[in-house]
Amino acid sequence: MVELIFLGTGTSHGIPVIGCSCRVCRSSDPRNRRTRPSIALCTPQGTLVVDTTPELRIQLLRENIQRVHAVLFTHAHADHIYGFDDVRIFPHYTGQPVPVYCDDRVASRLRQVFPYAFDDRVRELPDGAIPKVHLVRIVPGEWFEVLGLRVLPIRLKHGSWDIVGYRFGRVAYCTDVSAVPPDAMQQLRGLEWLILDALRYRPHPTHLSIEQALALIRQLQPRRALLTHFCHEVDHAELERALPEGVAPAYDGLRLDVTTAVAAL
Repeated sequence: MVELIFLGTGTSHGIPVIGCSCRVCRSSDPRNRRTRPSIALCTPQGTLVVDTTPELRIQLLRENIQRVHAVLFTHAHADHIYGFDDVRIFPHYTGQPVPVYCDDRVASRLRQVFPYAFDDRVRELPDGAIPKVHLVRIVPGEWFEVLGLRVLPIRLKHGSWDIVGYRFGRVAYCTDVSAVPPDAMQQLRGLEWLILDALRYRPHPTHLSIEQALALIRQLQPRRALLTHFCHEVDHAELERALPEGVAPAYDGLRLDVTTAVAAL
């Protein structure tokens, strides 16, 4: 079985937002409590996570994920990389560095923000003391394999930034998206599941709005779609009622059985 788990489905502030008393931040619906955006894919060969959010430790404990065997990064913004230090516990259990798949931009930023993780002078410290990782360079448009999964990095736009989405068989995860280039549109055809950024109802310069996300879903025609990366302007239950058939809002802790979908190419 391959299970996809939503570790976080909120925007960079998370929900509730510090100091906010809006109705979504005060909501008693647990689906409106959102940590920063990330997913895990649990396979028979191990678990990979896409992005290391500031709440990574809390997310993994909440979902009872005891080992992470690989990390993939979409881009290097703070809400996607600042939990990187929490990766350091896993070599203590596995006895080997954690492979980290990312493009050159993310690799450069990780070295800048977490220099101790790449300092040869401290590499001999006991496992668990620093994040012992092995950086693996990815190239958008070129498939690679990890933990029994075939993975396609897809170049997307996040405002003026180039970022990466990922396709796993017929499942795609595209967070922090404002535009999908023509090549990426072709790479996102024929999906069972499309997981797509949909920040809020109003337009935003670096994220898809809900209506823009729905328009893209109509173009790509996945069998099913889930929206993610919401801000506190979006109430889960209200959005769920308004969405068309085959589209739903994701929430922290949502689990999907994607076994057949990730096996299909």
